[in-house]
Amino acid sequence: MTRYSLLDLVPVVEGGTVGQALADAADLARHAEAHGYHRYWAAEHHGMRGIASAATAVVLAHVGAATSRIRIGAGGIMLPNHAPLVIAEQFGTLDALFPGRVDLGLGRAPGSDQRVAQALRRTLHSDPNGFPQDVAELQSYFADDGRTGIVATPGAGARPALWILGSSLFGAQVAALFGLPFAFASHFAPDALDQALAVYRREFRPGALQRPYAVAAFNVFAAATREEAELLASSQQQAFVALRTGNPRQLPPPVPGYRASLPASHAAILDHTLRCSAVGTRADIATGLAAFIARTGIDEAMLTGSIFDHAARKRSIAIAADAMASLEAPAQAA
Repeated sequence: MTRYSLLDLVPVVEGGTVGQALADAADLARHAEAHGYHRYWAAEHHGMRGIASAATAVVLAHVGAATSRIRIGAGGIMLPNHAPLVIAEQFGTLDALFPGRVDLGLGRAPGSDQRVAQALRRTLHSDPNGFPQDVAELQSYFADDGRTGIVATPGAGARPALWILGSSLFGAQVAALFGLPFAFASHFAPDALDQALAVYRREFRPGALQRPYAVAAFNVFAAATREEAELLASSQQQAFVALRTGNPRQLPPPVPGYRASLPASHAAILDHTLRCSAVGTRADIATGLAAFIARTGIDEAMLTGSIFDHAARKRSIAIAADAMASLEAPAQAA
């Protein structure tokens, strides 16, 4: 059975608070665990009023304490924002708290605009193209192999599962070089998906893994009826349009007929950005996921989708789990 997991942006809804968003994240992770999701990931974003996962390691400690089995991880940590030693300490701590459950996905994008990136790093002289060297340094801290001359405490001897994240061919090449699993951000940057997966598989060298392991992200908005699902999806659609037009906001309430009300230029943003998506009933979600998995050959589907109402989001997650289970029914019967 193709594994399925959950990517949570920890959305802050209009009229809500960061505290409520974090409480919802823990509840969502418990719910995902109960419905067979393999892992829960939160992503590092900065300077965005609608996303509460900037302090990603802290969020994961909160979620880990609320769950018992599901893997927890960063999807991902934007390594150019940090000294690798700090990340080794943070994720070494998480590994000590939740042994055998921690994933550390690494990316090279800032997770913010250039002004916020400069505030994070204090300088922009760090070279994102030095990302492979940062990955190697981080691996050295966990391995405690003496190459850095520093013992990371916590961190030395820790065994979080390292991943490389990407939305371009660069991440695919780095994952292949290090023999690490690769996750592609197709939920918002689908352009290079097929080419990146091909590069990763073609150039893969055994390392941490003996064979490639690929994950791709997919938006899901599920409900009892297609009309309800389309209404739920309008919150994320509004947020994406706002972000891409330079007006980021908290996650807004759904708006009936939102997609049809957009000018052609804004509708094109949605059609392009969110084309790796399924909106509708369980049958619609199963059809969309089956086609996506068949097209990409991924080992695992990373499902996501920001929905304004927390209860509706939990229902969507449950429906998506049922849809994934239904894909295996013919094979099991045979």
